[in-house]
Amino acid sequence: MLVRIEGRELPGRECGPSPDAPSGYQNVHVGVQRRGHPGELLGLVPGDAPSVVWELEVTATAVAGGWDLRGPYVQGRPGGRFVYLSWGTVEADRGFAMFRRAKLLFNGVDREVLEAAVARGALVGRLGLTDVRGNPLCAAVGPPLIEWSAP
Repeated sequence: MLVRIEGRELPGRECGPSPDAPSGYQNVHVGVQRRGHPGELLGLVPGDAPSVVWELEVTATAVAGGWDLRGPYVQGRPGGRFVYLSWGTVEADRGFAMFRRAKLLFNGVDREVLEAAVARGALVGRLGLTDVRGNPLCAAVGPPLIEWSAP
């Protein structure tokens, strides 16, 4: 099954200060983190892109009470699966340095939507990628911040 994540309203290439980075972050990018390989990212894009789309192949397996989604970019245990969007800076000499992540929760997908997605072979998640303070969206993300559908 295909999981398509459509991001809009990216926060820009700079992020305000934090305790770890008093001067903030520059050249911010975002990508989907591979399970077990935090430095391996799918579809790394600059934080000022107008929008972004990531497509992940997952396996949907029937389990008691629903479906379990698994794949190389799916994290977590059964019943608590998710996808990480990793935010970081990109530096020519050191590559990607993550400073925050958003956890897109599959347990927030409505049961009927997931059933339809499995039947149709695609699940789509749409979300804005900027938080209320203008920074990269982070922490656990479920509805209403992400809208899941079966096209």
